[in-house]
Amino acid sequence: MLRKEKVYLCGQMRLKPPKFIRRLFPSLIWEIDDPDGIFLTFDDGPTPEVTEFVLDLLDKYDAKATFFVLGKNVEAHPDLYRRIVESGHRIGNHTYNHPKGWEVSTSRYVENVDRADALIHSPLFRPPYARIKPSQAYALAQRYKIVMWDVISRDYARSLSPRQCLRNVIKYLTPGTIIVFHDSRKAFRNLRYALPRTLEKIKQAGLLCKAINL
Repeated sequence: MLRKEKVYLCGQMRLKPPKFIRRLFPSLIWEIDDPDGIFLTFDDGPTPEVTEFVLDLLDKYDAKATFFVLGKNVEAHPDLYRRIVESGHRIGNHTYNHPKGWEVSTSRYVENVDRADALIHSPLFRPPYARIKPSQAYALAQRYKIVMWDVISRDYARSLSPRQCLRNVIKYLTPGTIIVFHDSRKAFRNLRYALPRTLEKIKQAGLLCKAINL
């Protein structure tokens, strides 16, 4: 039997989550059954200039996406948050201020998520760093749909080149895939290279960029 507080979700950040993790947490959403859809997601925004770049590019390709926003950034940039919503994209909860779940109690973690929900009112949640205690995942799953991913771009990694970031994504472009980018300043160097080329590859493959609608 698992000792719950000693097991953490996605302890190492890999491009694709290990199969054993997916088996341990089958109720979490790792991909979506869709014959022609790719699900681009963006974490950590809204961020001036960066989120605007993303929104302009998505408009250019008639693409929809899901933005897992931080409550503190929604408070700081309400007009930019409103633009995401009014552009027809989906919003998800990424906590209020990006806590590391394994370092805080379950009650404090849930309070942080709920603080963000008071601002964004979304049933979707994604844990920062993909690392939460099973007790936290269980508590949140009572009220939120926890959305993980099938592929992470690692655009935030300073040691990763823009071309490597692009390769991390395009080799896994298959229907139903949930892909993670970040609309943050830290990720912008890689994002501004990889995202337009990813959108072009998706278009060439005859796939559609869709928002997560669960």
